[in-house]
Amino acid sequence: MHYADEAGRAAYLAGLHAAQALIFERTDKVIKRHRGVHNEFRRLTKGEPRFDPELSAFLARGYNLKAIADYDTDPASAVTVEQAERAIATAQRFIAVIEELLT
Repeated sequence: MHYADEAGRAAYLAGLHAAQALIFERTDKVIKRHRGVHNEFRRLTKGEPRFDPELSAFLARGYNLKAIADYDTDPASAVTVEQAERAIATAQRFIAVIEELLT
């Protein structure tokens, strides 16, 4: 399911860009590397009750979907429709919480 790969990647990237926006608004830093965004975002949101365990793990899990979509050539390791749907739903919640934090 090639579209599931694309959907998983897009969900992750939407969350990544939202995290970058929060980082910029809070620190005036522009962080481009995935790991740097993950680390700074985790630091900034540590203890934030709106980020439940699923949302806190979203960037790391989402990156795994992106890595599968972008780099894994084994058809058996493709992103499943269920994984893509879960990533989209989680990305929507993730972005909504960031939007709340930014307003």
